[in-house]
Amino acid sequence: MHWADVLAEELLKKQTKHVLATGITPSGPIHIGNMREILTTDAVYRCLIEKGGDADFIYICDDYDPLRKVYPHLPSSYQEYVGKPLSDIPCPCGKHTSYADHYLVSFLGSLHTIGVNPRVYRASEMYSKGEYNESIQIALENTTKIKHILETLSGRKMPNDWLPFNVKCETCGRLSTTHPNLYEFPNVEYTCDCGHIGEVDIRKGGQGKLPWRVDWPARWRMLGVTFEPCGKDHATVGGTRETGAKISAEVYHYPAPGLLVYEFILLKGMGAMHSSKGTAVSGEDMLRMTPPEVLRFLIMRNQPNRHIVFDSGLGLLTLVDEYDKEEEVYFGEEAEIKGMKEFKKIYELSQPYHIPKKMPLHLPYRHLVTLNQIAKTWWEVKEILIRNGQLPKKLTKEDEEHLQQRAEHVRFWLSAFAPDEVKFEVKEILPNVILSDEQKKILFLFKEKIPDLSWDPEAIHNAIYAISEETTIPIKTAFSAIYQIILGQERGPRAGFFLSNLSKEFVLRRVTEAVK
Repeated sequence: MHWADVLAEELLKKQTKHVLATGITPSGPIHIGNMREILTTDAVYRCLIEKGGDADFIYICDDYDPLRKVYPHLPSSYQEYVGKPLSDIPCPCGKHTSYADHYLVSFLGSLHTIGVNPRVYRASEMYSKGEYNESIQIALENTTKIKHILETLSGRKMPNDWLPFNVKCETCGRLSTTHPNLYEFPNVEYTCDCGHIGEVDIRKGGQGKLPWRVDWPARWRMLGVTFEPCGKDHATVGGTRETGAKISAEVYHYPAPGLLVYEFILLKGMGAMHSSKGTAVSGEDMLRMTPPEVLRFLIMRNQPNRHIVFDSGLGLLTLVDEYDKEEEVYFGEEAEIKGMKEFKKIYELSQPYHIPKKMPLHLPYRHLVTLNQIAKTWWEVKEILIRNGQLPKKLTKEDEEHLQQRAEHVRFWLSAFAPDEVKFEVKEILPNVILSDEQKKILFLFKEKIPDLSWDPEAIHNAIYAISEETTIPIKTAFSAIYQIILGQERGPRAGFFLSNLSKEFVLRRVTEAVK
């Protein structure tokens, strides 16, 4: 049974109505490591619905959290906004209503693309509308109990006058520089590092926010959350999940939601992703370089408690190949491979919106990588494929859209993530290269064969090898000569396939010019 089915059945044993939650602080580009939590929750949500459960899926944007520092992706001028809520800080590009929206808008668009459509809550709105007011009062009236829980479980020593409430300074607008020191309902007195001394009325919305370790359990009760996964960093002994569960039970008298601890997605060669450190691939970029079903597949096929190493280079091509293989097995086009567990459920959960009625037309991703460097547009790629008999002259609308989308993904990958070893450019004129006598001989003999040669990968490949054997000139020398006169470099894609995608007339003209 797939892991999402197992979790759904465990939840249904407790009750039929569930609220599944996930969320993040939009302090920087939201990366595919964050996507693991969201897609994991979506998988459980889908399985609950499939099994007859009554479920809601909510996403909480912690846009009322303060900016902690000037991250590498920000200009130094943002130093003046450190400590202020993300929802109050200007957008870095000037096109959105706030710093938070700058990252959130594109992220929510990415969620829609991958088939995730939760109900979205913004913490800034919840606080300003007074929806947290009761939870704030409960926390302040249980200060001693919360302080004891935090000190006992986390080992942290809290200041004697500590209060579980971060006041928003009425003068400088910061949350992280205030020091609340006295609570007497409904007022909280505080001082701020900016020099201001004042008090706020907690009955009014937007006067401050609960610390994260208290905010989390407060929202469980407020929103009726019954399931929320978290990363292993939150699930450590004394971590936010453990203290949150204790505060939820003893302060808010609400049972902690069902828990799933997931492992991180690591970026190959760089470790765990951190958008604040610039070591991440954004969800938006991931969806520009690969189809949405492939991103879902990456998450669905891996147990949540196992880390995933994501390779945005050549590993991406392998990932798409693996998805295509499972799709072929799902539709009965290929035999099931040993060790391919739960492939039907994995494939179904990988689809953003609906399961195709028939298998989409397949073209190897690596082949598209070659073609998209030979041709400049999808229409030119399509023309090559039809000329080579790899596509029918008439495509269904669905197949055309599917292949065109993949071609666009490949183009973005080539421009942003592809390693240099797979990149090339077909030169419009003969490159200024110096050929050896052996290379000239190879090219001369190849020129003689081209007119009568069947222009397909195998025939071209065999012709080059035959010339190499007849002349006892190493095959590497032969290939190098071809790559140099067409690409201006000594290496390139597999020669037979590569040349077959160029017109015979072009290749003959270039070879003839090179041996004059």
